[in-house]
Amino acid sequence: MFKAIGFAIGGIALVTLLAWGLTVWIARRVEAAIPPAGRFIDLPGIRLHVVEKGQGRPVILLHGIGGQLRHFTYALVDRLADDFHVVAVDRPGMGYSSWHGEEVADLALQARCVAALIREERLERPLVVGHSLGGALALHLALDYPELVGGLALLAPLTHPQPVPGELRPIAIRSPWLRNSLAWTFATPLSIVWASRTLRRVFAPQLPPKDFMVRGGALLGLRPESFSTLSLELSQLNDPMPAMVERYAELHLPVGILFGDADEVLDPELHGTAMAACIPSLALEHLSGEGHMLPVMCPDACAAFIRRMAEALPRHDRVSDQE
Repeated sequence: MFKAIGFAIGGIALVTLLAWGLTVWIARRVEAAIPPAGRFIDLPGIRLHVVEKGQGRPVILLHGIGGQLRHFTYALVDRLADDFHVVAVDRPGMGYSSWHGEEVADLALQARCVAALIREERLERPLVVGHSLGGALALHLALDYPELVGGLALLAPLTHPQPVPGELRPIAIRSPWLRNSLAWTFATPLSIVWASRTLRRVFAPQLPPKDFMVRGGALLGLRPESFSTLSLELSQLNDPMPAMVERYAELHLPVGILFGDADEVLDPELHGTAMAACIPSLALEHLSGEGHMLPVMCPDACAAFIRRMAEALPRHDRVSDQE
C-alpha cells in the first residue's frame, strides 16, 4: 500500500515538473515571438509598458480582462494617431507591465497607477478610452481623480455587477498560493487546449482574425504572469462595482458608450442602456450585429466614436491642447 502511495506521489511530482518545464519553455517562445512593442515607465510599485504614437490631445487606451495593449495596436492606434497623442497601456500584471504585490487587480489601485502615469507623463486631462474591464477602470479613474480626466469614451464597458461566466469560475482563484501554483504548472497547457473555444466566444458572433494570436497578442495570455492576473481579476471582478454604481452621479464630464448589440460577453442593456439612468448626459451608441471585440473588429467605428467624444469635451480643454 505504502509503495503504491509512493509511486502515485512520484508520478504526480513528475507530471507537475514536466508541466512546469513546458510552461517555462512556452513562455520563452511567446516572448521571443511577441517582444515588448513600446517603452517602460517606472512608477512607485509598478513598471508600465506603453506604446505611444501621434501628437495632439492625449488619449489613453485601457484594455479589458485577459488582454493587453495589442488589442489596440492591432488596428485602432494607427487610426487615431493623425489627430491625437495616443498612449496604449498594458494594465498592471498584463502584457509587459509588472508590479510588486498581489493586490493589483483591485480597480482602485489600478486607477492610482494610471493617475500616476498621467502625472508623470504630464498628460493634460486626457480622453480615457476603456474597453470591457478597461471601461470599469476608466470609470474608477474618473471617480477618484476627476481633476486628471477630460472625458471617457467607453467601448463595450463593464459598468455594473455581472456574474463570472460559468466556464471561468474554476479559475477565479483568490488564494495567491493556489493561483500561482496553477499558473506555473497546468494553466498554460490547459489554456492551449481551450484557446480556440475562448477566442470564439469573445469574438462572437464574428470569428477571431487568423493573425490575432500574434498580431493581437493573444499568445501573451499563455504566460504564467498573465494567467495569475486574469485569475485574480476574475476573483475580484464584482468587488468594487456596487459602490461605483452608487457614485456614477458624481461624474460631471463627457461620457460616451459604444456597444455592439450582439455582444455575448457583456449585456448591452445592463452595461450600456442602464447607464443612462445613472448619467443623464450619457452619449450612448450601438453598432448593429457587432460583438464584444470592437477595437479589433470595428476600428473605424471606434475611431469615429472617439473623435466625437473628443469634440464633446469642454472648449477650454480643447483650446489648451492646441496652445
